[in-house]
Amino acid sequence: MSPTGPHDFRMPDLRIVPSSMLVPHEREDESRAGRLSERLKGSGVLKNPPVVTEVPDTGKGGCLVVLDGANRVSAARASDLPHFLVQVVRYDDPSIQLMTWHHALLGFPPEELKRELARIPGLTLREESPGHARALLARREAIAYVVTGEDGAITLCGDRSLQEQNAHLNAVVDLYRDRVPFYRVARDSLSEARARFRDVTALLVFPRFHPDEILDIATSGARLPAGITRHVIPWRALRVNVPLEILSDPARSLDEKNRWLKTWIEERVAQKNVRFYEESTVLFDE
Repeated sequence: MSPTGPHDFRMPDLRIVPSSMLVPHEREDESRAGRLSERLKGSGVLKNPPVVTEVPDTGKGGCLVVLDGANRVSAARASDLPHFLVQVVRYDDPSIQLMTWHHALLGFPPEELKRELARIPGLTLREESPGHARALLARREAIAYVVTGEDGAITLCGDRSLQEQNAHLNAVVDLYRDRVPFYRVARDSLSEARARFRDVTALLVFPRFHPDEILDIATSGARLPAGITRHVIPWRALRVNVPLEILSDPARSLDEKNRWLKTWIEERVAQKNVRFYEESTVLFDE
């Protein structure tokens, strides 16, 4: 732990931006967004800023695609904040990793899940070996696959276009997101999921996306289901705790707010309140 970090420490690019510029790439989780909105109002500070990347050429002016923090953006809009604090990153930075969460479902009977998946228009279900299902998903010949036992998998296939695949993914997740509990897991192993969560009945395995696909989905106005993409971002700014009264102040222009932010950060650096943790950390107050 160090007040300023090692020699290659990079101060996060923090900016106050118009809330109208923020474009999520995934749907919000309504239950979490509601809780976040209440916490924002109750605490009076923005604790962890969303992470965004600039997209200047959308045909309708520049925008900021939200890589992480869709629920915080939704909470900001619910609170009528005209401006919001964000951390801006370059999406082509090789240190940024785009990974995938899979969904471990609890208490959804496999046969019932299969019947309901088969009712989704345009979606075709096929029984495959786990290895072949994994290969089909890697080639994007399947939009996802379902594992309910150790010996087989059910691939979910549909249109090959990105927009149609995204629509099918939303239809699949809509089957269970408000119906049964589910956990995000990083690996596509049903046995590992069951070792962690005893009542897992099915594992939904999703594809790995490319950053260009994320930008395309976001700027087209579409949204991926919540809780599928996972961005691993170095130099993440946490516990910034910027007062909401600064973000909401109608008497200050955007330039004035950013000048205030620059001075505020410089003061914290001078007071050695900015710390860099090189080791992995586990937070218990999120």
